[in-house]
Amino acid sequence: MRVLVIGAGRMGALRVEDLAADPRVTEVIVTNHNENKGRGLAENFGATLLPWANAMDEVADAVVVAVGTTAHDEVLSGVLPHGIPVLCEKPIALTLAVTQEAIDLANAHGSDLQIGFQRRFDSSIRGMQEAIQSGKVGTLYSLTMTTHDMTPSTREFMAGSGGIFRDLHVHDFDLVRWMTGSEIKTAYATKAVREFQDYADLDDADVSAVNIVTVSGVQVLISGTRHGALGHDVRVEAFGSQDSLSAGLNSRTPLHGLENELALNQNPYQGFVDRFRDAFRNETQAFVSFAKGETENPCPPESALESLRVAIACEQSIGSGRAVEVAKVS
Repeated sequence: MRVLVIGAGRMGALRVEDLAADPRVTEVIVTNHNENKGRGLAENFGATLLPWANAMDEVADAVVVAVGTTAHDEVLSGVLPHGIPVLCEKPIALTLAVTQEAIDLANAHGSDLQIGFQRRFDSSIRGMQEAIQSGKVGTLYSLTMTTHDMTPSTREFMAGSGGIFRDLHVHDFDLVRWMTGSEIKTAYATKAVREFQDYADLDDADVSAVNIVTVSGVQVLISGTRHGALGHDVRVEAFGSQDSLSAGLNSRTPLHGLENELALNQNPYQGFVDRFRDAFRNETQAFVSFAKGETENPCPPESALESLRVAIACEQSIGSGRAVEVAKVS
């Protein structure tokens, strides 16, 4: 199986590394707008370099789209008509209209589109989802989610990220839908700039809070920050009528327990790649299985569309000061 990776940045490098290590992949092909950067990545992992001018050619059995979000539309418009499986890093786009256009294009050409929500492939988070769906938790009362970045974004990234809800919290919104098996009914959100004023200049935020209620009635509380003094912290807690579970609380969790009874903050996570390195590897392997027709799509494109809809509902909530009905967001 031959896989083309479009993009040689941080995510492209992760995908190339994991694809090169997968014995089912016979050739990894790399293309990047900056050809020298693409060449360096290809040489590091024994991949083939493809000139950027040929990036949209049908040269592989599957494609990974790992360019910046603003370039997704152009790249997807070029590769989806080939009718081959595509793994696209989240988000597909920053608007519902462009996201839907990409989904429609994929459907029209029979291109199976998997979205890069890597948290679904974290072993503890996946274990929690399976426990909820199997009924081991009993009636699910609530979820509490923590999403705290370690290092604030650069101004360049902030300008094109879409803001804290479309960039950071879409991961949480995807997990809520996936874990509960329910759409999200209402979202109420707040945001603020507490420390890093660059976010204020771009009408963004470095802290946020979201209160969600699913159609099935599950209550969800989400905390977000763009800076973690100790490290990168992503956790989920599930509370049900038969059990209470935690995912992401371990010796590397960047917290100081004041009771000194838990061995926390030992070699704390230094960013999202460190926190989810195994999850990214699992996700890439799952894409290969999906592309080979061995499994169903583990993260279909509707997950990106509906998670973005919730993010926009959060922004509307801030504007109105009230909870927003997600189904009415268009």
